[in-house]
Amino acid sequence: MSQTYLTTQELSERIKYDTRTIRERLKDSVLLEGVHYFRPFGGRKILYIWEAIQTDMFNKGPDRLYIPMANGGVCHG
Repeated sequence: MSQTYLTTQELSERIKYDTRTIRERLKDSVLLEGVHYFRPFGGRKILYIWEAIQTDMFNKGPDRLYIPMANGGVCHG
């Protein structure tokens, strides 16, 4: 199972968003811990999972209604 892990700076370069936007807005409202990013060894550093982010960037649209759950899953409404 090969996944690409990115720092905030590397993700910023790929999706053309400012690092501050990723840290403040996306991480709190769009990106879910355990799905799109994780904190290795329980530390402060965040690594983003590129494949999960890339999939959701193209698949989420106004026709897909879902509610994010605390455990990282989603409830389809």
